[in-house]
Amino acid sequence: MSQFTSPSKHLYFMGICGTAMGSVAAAFRDAGYRVTGSDSSVYDPMKSFLEGRGISILDGYRAENLPEDADLFVIGNAQSRGNPEVEEVLRRKLHYVSLPELLREQVLRGKRNFVVSGTHGKTTTSSLLAWIFESAGRNPNFIIGGIPENLGQGARLTGSDLTVLEGDEYDSAFFDKRSKFIHYLPEVVIVNNLEFDHADIFENLAAVKKTFGHLVRLVPENGIVLLNGDDANAREVFAEQGHSPVKRVGLGPDCEARISEIDYRPDGTAFTLEGERYETGMNGEYNVRNAAMAITAARFAGVDPDAIRVAVSAFRSVKRRQEVRGVTARGVTVVDDFGHHPTAIREAIAGMRRRFEGARLWAVFEPRSNTTRRRVFQDALAEALGCADGVCIAAVARADKLAEEERLDTDLLMKSLRDRGLPAFYEPDADAIVDRLEAETKGADVVIVFSNGGFGGIHDKLLNRL
Repeated sequence: MSQFTSPSKHLYFMGICGTAMGSVAAAFRDAGYRVTGSDSSVYDPMKSFLEGRGISILDGYRAENLPEDADLFVIGNAQSRGNPEVEEVLRRKLHYVSLPELLREQVLRGKRNFVVSGTHGKTTTSSLLAWIFESAGRNPNFIIGGIPENLGQGARLTGSDLTVLEGDEYDSAFFDKRSKFIHYLPEVVIVNNLEFDHADIFENLAAVKKTFGHLVRLVPENGIVLLNGDDANAREVFAEQGHSPVKRVGLGPDCEARISEIDYRPDGTAFTLEGERYETGMNGEYNVRNAAMAITAARFAGVDPDAIRVAVSAFRSVKRRQEVRGVTARGVTVVDDFGHHPTAIREAIAGMRRRFEGARLWAVFEPRSNTTRRRVFQDALAEALGCADGVCIAAVARADKLAEEERLDTDLLMKSLRDRGLPAFYEPDADAIVDRLEAETKGADVVIVFSNGGFGGIHDKLLNRL
């Protein structure tokens, strides 16, 4: 697995409680490394997860935290100049890397790396692909920004020749503003779709296309780019930058891997891809597309179609992706979804409509991501949330960090939704939203909570109160 020769090498993770950092830290610990780290927000569930792996965590950043015997300091992309530990590492000229650099140098060199990219569906697609390999007995490495229910953890290092990575376009570290996926030495790149996102680091859609162009240029001649053939932005990137084989996957007649005969059901979906019939427990067109990408990548890797079919049928999705958290005594179903982009929100609501046919759907949204906190998606959020039957909006997270003219206008968003005839409510926090929904919901309603954070424990509060 590693370029290191000793399993006792000591890795220190700065920002260890981040989703990706924590998962990778645990994977290195499981592989025999000594792992320690620090974070400014040490709380469950990551705290218990890491401590259960025997990883010591320091709460808060201090220069004196840095262990003298650490061989490598891994600096998370949430850390910046002024952090006492960052300053001490720089002052003493210690050996430091970003998380993507760590993976490239210690895991990915010489491997068959399958990098799943795109604005939407990365976690689901990479989870399904890793599960197909696992189910087929290929024992893959994987690094995924979520927890696949079939695999039970977000990262694992096995020494396999196959590695599945969720390829994030966000930047690598304060000292490396390139996208993370640039480091991943891909043999296969999946481009699920391409839209504007991450307004804090990308100026416009053209900048997003540029970084995806850099990614597809890294694919060798013996690899392949699997491209959403129905997405104009994705097609444009490859047309301008592609230097390797490409296969278009989608619904359109020009797609070499064409999806057809889709049968949407309340308990899942069936579809045909390249003459083979598949069934999945996931709902919605976007999940059919995600599955088709994973299947096509697995076929490229040489997995037998029958083995793929068994794995796809047994796949149980990813935590926080249309995950039913429970049903209240009143009969209200509470669903958790990581959606924080208008397209993801719209598609999740569409999937829930098929799954809970005839139910009244409430969308609860926390503007928490660096893009949705801004006015970039002011109109698009109204369109997406307007697909629900009722809406609750929380306060913009870290609103004081944005100028008023840059910040999402929640009053205008409320007006737009009410002008559509929807019951729409602005409530400052999770407790106030629970109070509101206690008054507004009735039996058989479905509440879908959209947030990429903990949202004040709103899911359990809803289940307990309703």
